[in-house]
Amino acid sequence: MKKIIKFGEDVQGYNIPVLNEREIRAAAGLLFLLMFISIIAVVTNGDFTMLKFSIFIFFTDMVIRVFINPKFAPTLIIGRLIVFNQTPEYVGARQKKFAWKIGVALAVIMLVLLVVVNGHSPITGLICFICLIFLFFESAFGICLGCKFYPIFFKDKVQYCPGEICDVKSRHDIQKTSWLQVFIVFAFFAYIILAVFLFNDIFGKQPSDLFGIYSNF
Repeated sequence: MKKIIKFGEDVQGYNIPVLNEREIRAAAGLLFLLMFISIIAVVTNGDFTMLKFSIFIFFTDMVIRVFINPKFAPTLIIGRLIVFNQTPEYVGARQKKFAWKIGVALAVIMLVLLVVVNGHSPITGLICFICLIFLFFESAFGICLGCKFYPIFFKDKVQYCPGEICDVKSRHDIQKTSWLQVFIVFAFFAYIILAVFLFNDIFGKQPSDLFGIYSNF
């Protein structure tokens, strides 16, 4: 039973249970895609069906991760299959468990409000947005936003963070950003805003059917 109900893997060379960050990011990407498509369906068609299923899936997956074992969570298994040929990047299991408990709490609220009560409000919209942000940062940048709150509630030192951000050390030259690069970013945003003003009418025109494929529909 102990082998089944357990959080984290015992890996040689690591003094605490760890998880593979690569499969976690893959799973976060899958959940983000599922939630994003579901929310688009709500916004465009007003259909909450897929979102309700997505919340139920998200809740089930998080409960398995936290209360049973992450290795049995369906999305993490799929993530493991996707990145099976990549070298594992081990991260501490403690902070991930805390972050996923936040996920369970958000999922419970959404499940009660949107599925059980069958109602929507700014609260459900805000929670959906928070979940998307958390999943996007995890999948795109490898940043666990939930893990950031771990040191606030626990005094023990966080170990094995993604990218070794737990360790205090100077950045490499390749990580440093010059003022010229910062200026380029601001100039790029200014360029986008200018393009909106100059080309909004042109880009807003409906494109014609070049080959007449959709003319009969």
